[in-house]
Amino acid sequence: MNQTRLTGKLSATLAALALTAGLGLAGAPPASAAYCGITWGSTVKAAPSYSSAPVTDVRSGRHGCFDRMVIDARGPVSGYRVAYVDQVTRPGSGSVVPLRGGARLSVTVMAPAYDGSGRATYSPSNRNELVDTAGYSTFRQVALAGSFEGQTTIGLGVRGRLPVRVFVLPGPGNGSRVVIDVAHYW
Repeated sequence: MNQTRLTGKLSATLAALALTAGLGLAGAPPASAAYCGITWGSTVKAAPSYSSAPVTDVRSGRHGCFDRMVIDARGPVSGYRVAYVDQVTRPGSGSVVPLRGGARLSVTVMAPAYDGSGRATYSPSNRNELVDTAGYSTFRQVALAGSFEGQTTIGLGVRGRLPVRVFVLPGPGNGSRVVIDVAHYW
């Protein structure tokens, strides 16, 4: 085989490999590709600002790539700490909050669930089942651990230690929402 033909075949082979390298076999994304483009990781997410705006509700929703929990507050809230832990504990007493799932997230919003007079602003009918997680891909249980010294802690039982992100949105009105998303897969 002459040098020109060998170079041509080698160039064609390398070009074909370059075109398919990012696709993997049969057009699938490479094994290193992030699920749904999610690159959040599972480390602690925190913003240290405190607020006196009280927590008023906890709700959740299912999305194509993640499950979402939203904590509503009556006013601006920007502080939180969300971390995977061995056990979620009740603030003040330290007693364990039992949660279903293979992993547990401790979600603390730097805002109380009571007003300036000490009256509850968030009183769920069942503190062990704040939302119905039936049919969710990742969430297994959402439970109120408690509100103590201006912080409200919620236990989130999830299927496993999966990527998580946290952010704050304004509204509705002059309120705010702390949003916690947990991916369905890595």
